[in-house]
Amino acid sequence: MDAQQIAEQRPKVYVRYLALMFMSLMGFGNYFVFDLPGALQEKITNDMSVSTAQYSLLYSLYSWPNVILCFFGGYLTDKVFGIRWGAIIFCTIILISQFLIALGAFLNMFWLMCLGRFVFGIGGESLAVAQNTYAVKWFKAANELNLVFGFQISFSRVGSSTSFYLVMPIYEFVNNYAKGYQGLSIVILIASITCVGSLVSAIILAIMDKKQEKRLGVQDIGEDEKIKLTDVKNFPLNFWILSLICVMCYLTVIPFVGLSQVYFKRKYHLDIADANIVNSCIYIVSAIFSPICGFLVDRTGRNIIWISLGTILTCIAHFIVAMTQISPWFCTILMGIGYSILASALWPMVSLIIPPNQLNTAYGMMQAIQNLGLGLASMGAGWIVDYKGYIMLENVFLMSLSLTLVLIVICIFVDARDGYILNMSANERKSLKDKMGSSDEDQNSILNE
Repeated sequence: MDAQQIAEQRPKVYVRYLALMFMSLMGFGNYFVFDLPGALQEKITNDMSVSTAQYSLLYSLYSWPNVILCFFGGYLTDKVFGIRWGAIIFCTIILISQFLIALGAFLNMFWLMCLGRFVFGIGGESLAVAQNTYAVKWFKAANELNLVFGFQISFSRVGSSTSFYLVMPIYEFVNNYAKGYQGLSIVILIASITCVGSLVSAIILAIMDKKQEKRLGVQDIGEDEKIKLTDVKNFPLNFWILSLICVMCYLTVIPFVGLSQVYFKRKYHLDIADANIVNSCIYIVSAIFSPICGFLVDRTGRNIIWISLGTILTCIAHFIVAMTQISPWFCTILMGIGYSILASALWPMVSLIIPPNQLNTAYGMMQAIQNLGLGLASMGAGWIVDYKGYIMLENVFLMSLSLTLVLIVICIFVDARDGYILNMSANERKSLKDKMGSSDEDQNSILNE
């Protein structure tokens, strides 16, 4: 089957976007429960009598298993499970983890809650790898990948922001019937309903994907190509630079969201509910702007320029919250825009420099590097807040973003050496693709010569 025939048999628009809906719903529960600790920061520290550094373990322990397992999650999805079974298995692990966390709260055993977050980490990031690979499989040929990544990011942020909005009212309601850590456990169980929805979405998406493959007569990604763990040594230099840029930027947003409830409450004299709303604004703005940013990147290209802009906006936002008395709303809105630009432009770049049969492994490796940084950052952030204060933490964030800008400059030089693969305009990229044909393998081979 030639490229033209494949293009003609590509799923119709409504089928693709129905699949995108289930891809997004599949990740909704994951992100809803990921930010439960951030929404309940003060309640967890008070109800379970833990310090900020101990509380930060709920984020760092999510990241630690993915330093290794996220890579192997991508590898297993390539070689063993396939995307469909992989996504279903990872959604199931996430659901089990929530029961462990709720049980730990009910028994007032913080170590059991930590174990649950560790198990959650095993499923959460591996699910994100499968979600990314689904997006590439369904949308790369249609030249809609940045828009799709932006939409998926948007929906995940809806999950996180909904958590910040709903969890405290639920906690206050439950607190009328169950006090302290036992009420906390009930809130966690209620939140786990979203994970059931994610599992159902994964099953429906698997059925759709199987039907589509039967119609085209092609195999699941990863089933037609044998890959080796040693393939990672052949990943280009810019892949590793992009991975570092990813972790340096993400560690200035995710640990900030996890710890800023108390900071907003103290600095701006807000109650917990209002502090949560201000905090969630980062994700709300990201939910709105991510599809827009993805659309703009699809139409303009120049991905490196876009991630530069996102980094600069995030840096300005942290400077404002650390050094001025300007409204926190302005800071969180600006940070949300910067975060949207960065995520929408960064993640699709991997598919431009990595062969399709290695994409799961590449995304797994990138997630692993990200989680190594986030695990260290979350632990360090909790310690800094306990012993040095929030302003010192903001200074660390600003240093990280400054280093990111240095990495972006290096990335530009490496990309120039490699033929401006990452910073082509959309028209240049389309012309190159038309010239070489639609074979991803041929494109990667020619671009990397």
